[in-house]
Amino acid sequence: MWVVFVCLLYPRCLIVRCQTSHLCQAATKMTKYKLVLLRHGEGAWNKENRFCSWVDQKLSSDGIKEARNCGRQLKALGFEFDLVFTSVLSRSIHTAWLILEEMGQEWVPIQSSWRLNERHYGALIGLNRAEMALNHGEEQVKIWRRSYDVTPPPITESHPYYEEIYNDRRYKCSDVSQDNLPKAESLKDVLDRLLPYWNEKIVPELKSGKMILISAHGNSSRALLKHLEGISDKDIINVTLPTGVPILLELDENLRPLGPHQFLGDQEAIQAAIKKVEDQGKVKSAEK
Repeated sequence: MWVVFVCLLYPRCLIVRCQTSHLCQAATKMTKYKLVLLRHGEGAWNKENRFCSWVDQKLSSDGIKEARNCGRQLKALGFEFDLVFTSVLSRSIHTAWLILEEMGQEWVPIQSSWRLNERHYGALIGLNRAEMALNHGEEQVKIWRRSYDVTPPPITESHPYYEEIYNDRRYKCSDVSQDNLPKAESLKDVLDRLLPYWNEKIVPELKSGKMILISAHGNSSRALLKHLEGISDKDIINVTLPTGVPILLELDENLRPLGPHQFLGDQEAIQAAIKKVEDQGKVKSAEK
């Protein structure tokens, strides 16, 4: 007897046919938990191609549209969230607000932590990526942006955004002293400060059966994907996340992924958005 399973979540889905109930159970291992993760909508400095990091930039007009589109898409797919986690940066929080508004789920609680912040780019904060590529080479900029254990030069008190960051009241409410906040981070450092929050705050909520959305940043999202999917230190350099695109993770009872993460949306548009992010660290063609 042939049994047909049809995926209702995606318009283009794989139909799995099994000849016995035993094989069917093996081929369709049930998802225990689902998690939606995304990089916030485009920020003002994303548009200007600058290292934004811990500077609190607002969403651009395009970023607002991205967040709203994300909300409409998640609503159309039938997602109902019970809890949202964000960083303490406005672009992360605003993205979550807009998504919930579009979904008619404004009442869903939001919890924010600096541990979900973007990677601290140290002395690179505020600099233009394309100009950095021109001065230091595209490969060096890619290493600074995407590698796992390379830390950029630390921010110092003479940096034009030092006072703005370290005198910000939101960090006086954090779970570490301001003196212990990072001055620069590798992706490894991001994962190290993120994991306690993931294990102590997010995992228990996930395991209690709640549907969770994490509205974070490019590097905090990459760090979490590396942890969950076991991406190697070498391969993580090639993982690029576009702004405003939801990522679905389907996990088993041990929080191991049942397959690779899935970008939800028009796949051709998503690939174009990924290329746009990758090209930010390249010398502009007119300057070559």
